[in-house]
Amino acid sequence: LVAALGVDTGISKSEVSRICAALDREADVWRARRLDHAGFPYVYLDATYCKVRLDGRVVSQAVVIATGVSADGRREVLGVAVGDSEDEAFWTEFLRGLRDRGLAVGPGGVRLVISDAHRGLTAAVGKVLTGAAWQRCRVHFQRNVAVRVPKHAASMVTATIGTIFAQPTAELVRAQVDTVADLLAGKFPAVAGMLGDAKADLTAFADFPEPHWRKIWSNNPLERLNREVKRRTDVVGIFPNREALLRLATAVLMETHDEWQVSDRRYLSEESMRQISGETTTTTVPEIAPITLDAADIQAA
Repeated sequence: LVAALGVDTGISKSEVSRICAALDREADVWRARRLDHAGFPYVYLDATYCKVRLDGRVVSQAVVIATGVSADGRREVLGVAVGDSEDEAFWTEFLRGLRDRGLAVGPGGVRLVISDAHRGLTAAVGKVLTGAAWQRCRVHFQRNVAVRVPKHAASMVTATIGTIFAQPTAELVRAQVDTVADLLAGKFPAVAGMLGDAKADLTAFADFPEPHWRKIWSNNPLERLNREVKRRTDVVGIFPNREALLRLATAVLMETHDEWQVSDRRYLSEESMRQISGETTTTTVPEIAPITLDAADIQAA
């Protein structure tokens, strides 16, 4: 594998080229495979960065990854690409590639996209995946909030925001955003403004079946996959070119994708997935009391 990446191992250049060519053919077929064999109601998008040597310089390159949850509750890796940055043009090209391969949007297709709030990414989602809702990753949002408040208050503020996601119904989830914003407005007006601006995108998950909420309100599942890509690419350190980085990232993702397909465990149950299209009775709301806040705790922070 190290030889296939183009790293000096002492074997002949012709042998390295032969191995790389064979790997690239297999990877190219996998990356270009059709995606119209199933609908993917949930799609996750994220990126990680790796070092590549280009024109004598060492630069960061974005490895963007898309995964999806199919209508039967299984996960699949939908696509991967490497580029200079996460700008709108790059994300647009990547998402159009998914559409060209058969990724559908709307009933029977993508219903919700989960990602962070990178401007280029969200613009591309709106342009290419028109009709799908967008869920702003709650974890990324809470990290963004944490840097806007004093260090001693960060834990309290993020915990307070966390009560939004502990509510048992969609109505209470959205009402809690307003409650939290009002409570924080006095001492942390910037955070209250962030909550107001992000309300619709931060609570998009609430329009979907309640059993899915914990797995669709953040990008955590894809972040774990990103960490695995980083773990494997860190062994190489600096890649000799983009092709080498794409080759290894694809190999890691192919391995994960295959493991997901043979696993007996579904990411979301097939029965709960039917609730998206209304094929089952309405979701049973758990008997959980709404989470309330004490304004005194906020003032004491």
